[in-house]
Amino acid sequence: MTPLPGEGPIAVVLDVDSTLIQDEVIELIADHAGTREEVTAVTEAAMRGELDFTGSLHARVATLEGLSATVLDQVRAAVRLTPGARTLVTTLTEAGHVVGIVSGGFMEVVAPLAEQLGIETLRANTLEVVDGHLTGAVLGDVVDPTTKADFLTRLAAGAGIDMDRTVAVGDGANDLQMMAAAHLGIAFCAKPTVREHADVAVDERDLRRILELLGIDPLPQADDEGGHPLA
Repeated sequence: MTPLPGEGPIAVVLDVDSTLIQDEVIELIADHAGTREEVTAVTEAAMRGELDFTGSLHARVATLEGLSATVLDQVRAAVRLTPGARTLVTTLTEAGHVVGIVSGGFMEVVAPLAEQLGIETLRANTLEVVDGHLTGAVLGDVVDPTTKADFLTRLAAGAGIDMDRTVAVGDGANDLQMMAAAHLGIAFCAKPTVREHADVAVDERDLRRILELLGIDPLPQADDEGGHPLA
């Protein structure tokens, strides 16, 4: 058990791809473009910290140019929650804690996922669509490591929660700044470099383990073994 100092609500920020969900959304989209092998190789290098995240994202999204935006419906249906996700979010929110999600992935998937889970504060990238097709670009600034850390800080401040009552959960190198900004940075089934820099690591793919670390008893949840929340 790793209780946080003080009393009152805590703020928990979760990464999405390979953390809240089992998948990397850009790889699911790349399946439809026939570029999954290329995209996966770049994603894995970026998550290990070997590539600049913003540059790697632009390179991966560029391979999606020309895809019909209708494939996003199929991608949303293919997304699988990580086991324990519903229990984690419901237990925290019903106890008065604050949960946010921030992703280097895409709002087209993150927004409906957040709605399904009852998460009100979120941030992700937005794919550019023109005439019903992906252009191979994202709109606005990329959600990069600095953006993730800033999201955590703003979420806590907006809820009136001190930073020593904050938790960040992630798996990739682009989560490290956010995890460092939090009082407790948790590496979840993470890349080696992330585990090395985290305060604590969870190696079982079950988000209920986060509640155990925080000393919070989980609420019983049906249908919480993972699965397709947006199908």
